[in-house]
Amino acid sequence: MDTIMASTVANGLSKAINVDCAATDNPKLADMAKDTVDSGDTNARLTTDWGNKVSNTDHWLAVSNDDKYGPSLLEDGHGREKIHRFDHERIPERVVHARGAGAFGTFKLIESASDVTKAGVLTDTSRTTPVFLRFSTVLGSRGSADTVRDVRGFAVKFYTDEGNWDVVGNDIPVFFVQDSMKFPDVIHAGKPEPDTEIPQAQSAHNNFWDFQYLHSEATHMFMWAMSDRGIPRSYRMLQGFGVNTYTLDNDRGERHFVKFHFTPTLGVHSLVWDEALKICGQNPDFHRADLYEAIGAGVYPTWKFGIQTLKESQQDDFDFDILDATKVWPEEEIPIRYIGELELNRNVDEYFTQTEQVAFCTSHIVPGIGFSDDPLLQGRNFSYFDTQLSRLGMNWQQLPINRPVCPVMNNQRDGQGNHVIHKGKVNYWPNRHSAVPPAKPEEGGYLDYPEKIAGIKQRLKSKKFKEHFNQAQLFWNSQSPPEKTHLISALGFELDHCDDPVVYTRMIDRLCDIDLELAQAVAEKVGAPTPTKANRPNHGKKSASLSITNFSASKPTIATRRVAIIIGDGYDPVAFNGVMAALKAAKAFPFVIGPKRQTVFAEGESKSSGQGVQPDHHFEGMRSTMFDSLFVPGGSHVEVLKKQGRVVHWVREAFGHLKAIGATGEGVELVKTACDVEGMSFSAKGSNDVVESYGVVTAGAAKPESFKESINMIKGAKDFIDAYTYSISQHRNFDREMDGVSALVAY
Repeated sequence: MDTIMASTVANGLSKAINVDCAATDNPKLADMAKDTVDSGDTNARLTTDWGNKVSNTDHWLAVSNDDKYGPSLLEDGHGREKIHRFDHERIPERVVHARGAGAFGTFKLIESASDVTKAGVLTDTSRTTPVFLRFSTVLGSRGSADTVRDVRGFAVKFYTDEGNWDVVGNDIPVFFVQDSMKFPDVIHAGKPEPDTEIPQAQSAHNNFWDFQYLHSEATHMFMWAMSDRGIPRSYRMLQGFGVNTYTLDNDRGERHFVKFHFTPTLGVHSLVWDEALKICGQNPDFHRADLYEAIGAGVYPTWKFGIQTLKESQQDDFDFDILDATKVWPEEEIPIRYIGELELNRNVDEYFTQTEQVAFCTSHIVPGIGFSDDPLLQGRNFSYFDTQLSRLGMNWQQLPINRPVCPVMNNQRDGQGNHVIHKGKVNYWPNRHSAVPPAKPEEGGYLDYPEKIAGIKQRLKSKKFKEHFNQAQLFWNSQSPPEKTHLISALGFELDHCDDPVVYTRMIDRLCDIDLELAQAVAEKVGAPTPTKANRPNHGKKSASLSITNFSASKPTIATRRVAIIIGDGYDPVAFNGVMAALKAAKAFPFVIGPKRQTVFAEGESKSSGQGVQPDHHFEGMRSTMFDSLFVPGGSHVEVLKKQGRVVHWVREAFGHLKAIGATGEGVELVKTACDVEGMSFSAKGSNDVVESYGVVTAGAAKPESFKESINMIKGAKDFIDAYTYSISQHRNFDREMDGVSALVAY
C-alpha cells in the first residue's frame, strides 16, 4: 500500500510540474501564478495573515492548568483571526447562475474573419487566446443539484491582447423576454415562490407557468427549456450561444450584425427525465464532476466557434426582428460560418477564487466588436456590471481571475479592495505631463461605430417584436419523434405540479397557439379540458438545426463515455480484459462494479494468488445512472448475480434509460433476466453470432479474437466490440422507447 501511495504522489507531483511548465505558454495562467500558493507544500509552515508562524492552531489561549480549564483570553490574535475569517468567508451568491463549474482553456482561430471585423481575436490566426468558461444552471441556488431541468449558462471570458472579451451566453439561443425591463419579473416568477421558498431549482410551479402564459413572448423559450436541451448529459455536450445580437466592424468602416455560436465536437446529448431526477439525489454534482473527470484524464472537450453575420442593409429582410432575443436566426436563411475552436484543458486550482469570483459583463468587448440596439442586450450591459459591485466590490476587475493579460492603465483610484499601486503625481486627464493620454484609433483605441439613429423617445417596440408564435411552431415542427415525446412529457410533468387550475388550463390554451395535437396530449396528462380547435394554423415549416439529432459527433466516438463493467467472483477474464482494453483504447472511462470493493477474482483464479481486481464501486454504493453503458462478461459469477435484486435492477434501469448494454457468454443470461421482454432478441448460449437488439449487444460465446483494441464503430457490425461500442456511441437507443419496449420493464 505504501508503495502504491508513493507512486501516486510521485505521479501527481510529476503532473503538477508538467502543468506548471506548460502554464508559461498561457499568458493568463502565467499572470495568475504570482497570486498562487501551494497549500500542499510540506515544507511550508502555518502562519497568520500577518505572517507570524503559528505553533498551535487547535486550542484557544486560556487561563488553565492540568486540573481545570479556565476562561479563554481575548488577546489570542490567531484565534480571533481564524474565527473572524471563517465568519466572513461567504460573499453574496449570484441572483441567477449561482450554481456553476468552470475550466481554463484556449481559443484558436482557424479562419480569419477580417472581411467583417478588425478584432484581433477574430482575425489573427497566429494567436492562441486564453479563455475561462463557466457553465451554470439559472434558477437554483449555489447548493442546488446539477441535473435539474433548466437553462444552462455558457459564459466565456477571452483574455485577448486588446482586453477581455466576454460572451455571456446560454445553451439555448433565445430568451424568455425581449426587454431587460422584464428580467426581474421572469426570474421572480421562476424562483421559489416567495411565501414558502418552494420549490428549489425548478420551474414546475404555479408562478413560473402563470408568467409564461401572461407574457406570450416567452412561448418560444419555454419550448426550448422543456425540450431535451433542458437536461443535458454533460456540460461538454451542450451548445453555447451568445443569445444577443452584437455587431462587427471592419477596417473599411463597414458594420455587420452577428450572432455567436459554440458547437461541441462530442455532439449534443441529453439525459432522460427519470435519469435526471434520480441523479439529482444520487450525485448532485454530476455535471461538475463529469467536467473535472474528462479534463483531468486529458480528454479535453472542444467546441467549434461560429458566427452568423448580416450586412446592415439586410436588417429588415426577415419576418422577424433580428434584434429580438426571443427569436433565432434560422440557419437555412443565415448559415453559420465556423472560424475557430475552443478547447478546455485545465481544471481550476481553487473553486472560490476562480469559478466563484469570475465575473462576466456583456459590455466587455474589444475593438472590432460592438453592440446592436437589441433591447435585452442594452439592459444586460448595465445589469452585469452592477451585479458585480454587490458581489465583489468596486475593484472586482483587479481580482486575478478577472484582470486582463494586456496592460491596464487609467485614472480610476481607490475604493475598497484596491491593490494596484500607482506611481506618479497626476491622476487625471488632461495633465501637464501629458501622462496616460487616451489612445488614438491607430494605436488600438476603441472607436464607437457612428450609427445613424432617428426616432421618437417612447416605450415602444417595432411591429415585428409583437409576433410571438411563429418560431415556437418552427421549433415544435423541427423536433424528432422522440424529442416531441419528451417535450410532451416534460410539459405534463411541469403542469402536473401546478395545483391552480387557472394556471394549467390557461397553458393548454397557450399550447393551442403552437400545435393542437401538442395541446391535446398535454391536456390529457394534466387534467385540463381537451381543446378541439387550434388558436392559429400551424405553418408547417421546419429547421433541421433546431433538433438535437442534427448535432451528432462528426464520427462515432465513445471518448469519455462512462462504462460500468459488472463482475463478481468467477467472472470471465478474457471478456473482461478484452473489453477493458478496448474501452481504454477508445478513451472511454471504464469502471468495475462488484458486490464489494474488496478484491474480486476471475474464474479459476486462486484467492491466494495475490491477483484479482479491486472494483471501483459496489452495487449499493453506485447506481446505473452514473454511467452511459453496462457490460456483463460471462462466467460462473452470473448465477450469483442473477439472484441479487440490486444487480438485476442495475441492468433493468439502464435498459429503461435507453443505454447501450453489452454481454457475453453467461452474462447474456443476466441481461435476459432483467429485460427479456416482447420485441427483444439475444444471442443463443454458445453461439458465435453477435446480436444487436435495441442497443443491447450480446454474444453467446466469448472468443479471445472477439476482443481487440482496434475498433471500427459501424452500424450492423459483426464483431462484438465493434457492435457494442457503436451502440455506446449512439448515446441512447430511442427506438427502444418509441417502440414501447423500454416501457415493459419497471425501473
